[in-house]
Amino acid sequence: MANPTQPKNLFEYTEDSIKSLDWKEHIRLRPGMYIGKLGDGSSPDDGIYVLVKEVVDNCIDEYTMGYGKTVEISIDGKTVTVRDYGRGIPLGKVVDVVSKINTGAKYDSKAFQKSVGLNGVGTKAVNALSSYFEVTAVREGKQKKAEFKRGELTQEHKEGKTTDPNGTQVSFIPDEAIFRNYKFIPEYLENQIWNYCFLNAGLKIQFNGKSFQSKNGLLDLLERKSNADEIRYPIIHLKGEDIEVALTHNNDYREDIYSFVNGQHTTQGGTHQQAFREAFVKTIRDFYKKDYDASDIRTGIVAAVSVRVVEPVFESQTKTKLGSVNVDVEGPTMRQFVGDFLSKELDNYLHKNPAVAEALKKRIEQSERERKELAGIKKMANERAKKANLHNRKLRDCRFHLNEEPPSRGKEEYLSKQQETTIFITEGDSASGSITKARNVETQAVFSLRGKPLNCFGLTKKVVYENEEFNLLQHALNIEEGLEGLRFNNVVIATDADVDGMHIRLLLMTFFLQFFPDLVKHEKVYVLETPLFRVRNKQETIYCYSESEKLEAMKKLGSKPEVTRFKGLGEISPDEFAQFIGTDMRKQLMRLEHGDHIQQLLEYYMGKNSPERQEFIISNLRIELDAVETV
Repeated sequence: MANPTQPKNLFEYTEDSIKSLDWKEHIRLRPGMYIGKLGDGSSPDDGIYVLVKEVVDNCIDEYTMGYGKTVEISIDGKTVTVRDYGRGIPLGKVVDVVSKINTGAKYDSKAFQKSVGLNGVGTKAVNALSSYFEVTAVREGKQKKAEFKRGELTQEHKEGKTTDPNGTQVSFIPDEAIFRNYKFIPEYLENQIWNYCFLNAGLKIQFNGKSFQSKNGLLDLLERKSNADEIRYPIIHLKGEDIEVALTHNNDYREDIYSFVNGQHTTQGGTHQQAFREAFVKTIRDFYKKDYDASDIRTGIVAAVSVRVVEPVFESQTKTKLGSVNVDVEGPTMRQFVGDFLSKELDNYLHKNPAVAEALKKRIEQSERERKELAGIKKMANERAKKANLHNRKLRDCRFHLNEEPPSRGKEEYLSKQQETTIFITEGDSASGSITKARNVETQAVFSLRGKPLNCFGLTKKVVYENEEFNLLQHALNIEEGLEGLRFNNVVIATDADVDGMHIRLLLMTFFLQFFPDLVKHEKVYVLETPLFRVRNKQETIYCYSESEKLEAMKKLGSKPEVTRFKGLGEISPDEFAQFIGTDMRKQLMRLEHGDHIQQLLEYYMGKNSPERQEFIISNLRIELDAVETV
């Protein structure tokens, strides 16, 4: 019997409500489930780079199976082309492999014993999310080519003869309907390429005319990531069957561990990284026959660990975190495998290299002394943070953290949303008020500073707990115990574009580099770009981020347009501000270049070498003025 109190036109849940999407429709409707966040290419984990990785992963799998020693990658504008010299896709399956979900050779562990891609989704996702996709396979003097548009086959060419060497070539253009206003940043791709080379010693990758190759694997990786003047002892490099480890210590306050599974950079760690952390502590305790605190052993460690396993289980399609897995189908657990390797190989190394063992011991004992000195201060600081009522007074949190718990179902969508979480660090009531009103409350939070932060260059970790602003900031980010607890995937410094704002920005950068360098090394810190000018007439409004852009806009609009100079974030209305922190947000990544030495950088920019800095500023100011004059 019908319920008379029910409203009319109530949504009816019937058989017609159940929809089955075509594979490409599902990928295009829920791209985040397959490639993480979309983005415009300004962040290294944006989807366009994941598309490149998915194609290159197949080339690497060929190399690890012993086929083809070179991979060629080129990017011309927005067109990506990847060519390997492996066996080539079997010609009769060229179309199926890139357009039929759950189709591929990687279900047969005999064909691809320890590959990255196991579920047959990677190239299909690239195909579905590209406005143009072309695949060509060459095998034994014959070739087969197929072309697609957004996953739909547009032309299947007949098999033909060729003199080209065996292999596969894929070309694609990421669809601008999915990836808005995107562009590739070569440096991000080069970092990806270096990782491929470090994990596959001997592999040669050519990218836009540059050649990349590593002879010593993870040893080369740590040398690239470290500065010779900063490390406490020579890098320890250990290799075994299906495992490779490189490690050393520096004077940082954090752990810096780069972990990989079957050539995949697991940026969020997983069971193999945790197994390494535990095994390293146990091996050190056993070697020195002393029950050191685990944090003292790992503080300042810089390490890389790579394992190869059969059928790895990742927690998402983007493969950034390894789940529970055995090393082989019927082999030891990851904890046993890594533990047995380190207990034997690292113990042997330390016995054979007493000078290294002594240097490592001194670093551990230094951490122990510093930890004990900080213990009382940390306790009082944590109590102060609670009394300060952080979440009401300083932090306007996002609903993702306030309301949502990790679901038992829909985990992919949850992880995709987690990638979007952002905290804006700003100063002053007007600026924080504008951002708070304009933000997306689901995933964006705001932390409000009170005045300029302290210049912490050259100070010890004690200042983080003694200074109220720094103490509350580290609590808001949840980074006191390391990067694994970081609550926000994007940390955005949002200050006014005036002298004071730039100074605050520099002081915050110094804070992160001095005490939490892993945030920067793992590319989590950004600087928000907001427009300096608004140029408009009755028909059009143009927002400009530099003097030269303003002059160009004035020329374009002509006839004396209205020009507004935004002196601070608080002068931009919330309605306007929303577009600058939305999907088209412009932000600069705080990134360390190869060879950058943190303490040298801080010494130069925040030390007492004022004449050198003055000359640097004057020289760069001349360059900017010259650029404006040419407009």
